[in-house]
Formats: sequence, C-alpha cells, structure tokens
Amino acid sequence: MSTETAGPVDVAPPPGAPRPHRPASRIGLMIVSKYGTLIAMGIMIVIFGTSVPNGAFLTSNNLLNILNQSALTAIIAFGLTMVLVVGEFDLSIGYAASLAGVLVTGLLVNQGLALPVAILLTLLLGAAIGAVNGLLVTKARVNAVVATLGVGTMLIGLSYGYTAGSPIIAVPTSFTNITLGAFIGVQNPIWFMLIVLGVLWVLLNRTPLGQRIQAVGANKEAARLAGIRTDRVKVAAFVIAGVCAALTGILLASLLGSGTVSAGDGYLLDSFAAVFLGVATLRDGEFHIIGTLVGVLVVNVGFNGLSLLGTPTFWQFVFKGGILVLAVALSTVARRYAKT
Repeated sequence: MSTETAGPVDVAPPPGAPRPHRPASRIGLMIVSKYGTLIAMGIMIVIFGTSVPNGAFLTSNNLLNILNQSALTAIIAFGLTMVLVVGEFDLSIGYAASLAGVLVTGLLVNQGLALPVAILLTLLLGAAIGAVNGLLVTKARVNAVVATLGVGTMLIGLSYGYTAGSPIIAVPTSFTNITLGAFIGVQNPIWFMLIVLGVLWVLLNRTPLGQRIQAVGANKEAARLAGIRTDRVKVAAFVIAGVCAALTGILLASLLGSGTVSAGDGYLLDSFAAVFLGVATLRDGEFHIIGTLVGVLVVNVGFNGLSLLGTPTFWQFVFKGGILVLAVALSTVARRYAKT
C-alpha cells in the first residue's frame, strides 16, 4: 500500500489573526499612481493660497481666470489624449492650431466668407490633417513621431505661405465675441472646454468607437483578431485630435483678434505635460479624459500662482519644462504600479 505526500495546503488564518500587510513601498506607489497629480495640485493651491498677498489667489474671479486660461490647452489636450489612448503620438497639433488660426481669420478677412462657413472649413482642415497623419502611420507605416513631426513642419510652411509672415488683423467683432463673451458669468472658452470634455468622455467611454480605441491601445494584435479594423480606429483618433487642434486655433485667433503664424505652437508642450500628468489621476497608468483635465489645471494653477507672486518670466519656462519631466515620471510610476 503506497502513500502520497500531500503538497502544502493553504489554511485560512483563524478569526482575529492579523492579516498580511502590503509593503509600505507598494502602498506609496499605489498612492502616487492614482492620486499623485491631485496631491501635487493640492500642495500648490495651499502654497499659493498662503503666499500670494491679500488672498488674491483663492478669489472666485481668479479661480474662474484659471479655468479660462486652461480652456484652450484642455481642448487640444483632449484630442491628444485620444491618440495616446490608441497607442500613438501626434506632434503636429500645435502647428495645426496655428494654421487653423490664420486660415479662419484669412477666410473672414481676405475671402469675406460668412463666420459659420469659415469655422466649418477650418474644422474640416483639422480633420484632413488628422486623416493625413493617421494614413501615414497606418498605411505608409511611418513611425508616428516622424510622421506627425514632418506634417507639423509642413504646416509651419503653409502658415507662412498663406500669411507671408504677417498677422491677419481687422477681424470682425462677431468673431472676437466668440471668446470674449460670457454666459451666466462664466467665460465662453470654459463652456467650449466643458462641451468638448463631455463629448469626448462619452465617445471614449460610452460608444463602440471609444471601446475600439481603448482595445487597440491595450493590445493591437488582440483587437485585430477580435475583428476590429485597427487602422480605421487609429485614423479616427488622429482625426479627432486634428479637429480639436483646429478648434483650439479658432478660439485662440478669436481671443487674440488676429491670425498669427506661430500662435498655437506652444500648446504642444503644454498638452503633452497635461496628458502625462493625467495618467497619475484616479487610474493606474491609463490615459483618460478626466485625468487630462486635471493635468491641465495643475499646469495652469502653477502658471497663475507664479504670475501672481511676480516671479520672473524665465521661471515660468523652468516650471513648464520641469512639469513635463514630472509628468513623464509620474506616468512611469503609474504604469509600473499597474503592472505589479
């Protein structure tokens, strides 16, 4: 009669026995990965709220001003988020915004088109730019960084060619009123930001296209085997980013009252910083729309606070570069935690 040696058997701890604890390092990693951006914003609010003279930072007017300053960056960053969710990059968005600004003002001033027609044609241009980016990446198999950087460089040339390097001025008042107006005491750019936020959140989280975008970004090959046309999904994400960039350029031109060649170029760095900061907001290493909004607010809370403190301009550039490095670091931590 033979006997078998039984393997180790897991025995539940008796009632009242202490449960095993997660290592402190893992708990800290979890906190940073989910709440790092919110913690950073809270710290900045406390610092600026106590440091800015006369409590000017925490006034309702200044908080609305921060939201207003965040609006255009948020809109272009929301579009970038869609591309990053699908697993690609878009380095042309800032240049697309600049071209959209000069085109919409040129159509109004030089071609004399009606305002709705000029805006619609400019949004279609943004969609076309996104489609070109998407086709280069999916059909020509060009690396997204190279493709979008090359397209962005061409957009700079088109902007200069269209304007001869001179700003387009004397735009109609109806155009500038788009951003200078307010509704129930809240500036119009904030409303545009909230509308785009709502539309893209629903699109990404409550529609078949959004589910396909997330599936392709999570595992392209598995998505393809599941019957998803991955190339079409990627092109759609780039088109959304192009339209958001064009809308940002239109609103920026309205705010400035002119079309300027390089007006939107700076949004590239700001939007990437915001999106990567958003990775460490409420989710484990995932790009998502609400996180991007929080990231935008973090960047603009910093800019606003430094400005109210009278900080020299060069420190704002230091802050901008530093916040991008911090954003990527937090993104890396969040993704590392998500894989453990």
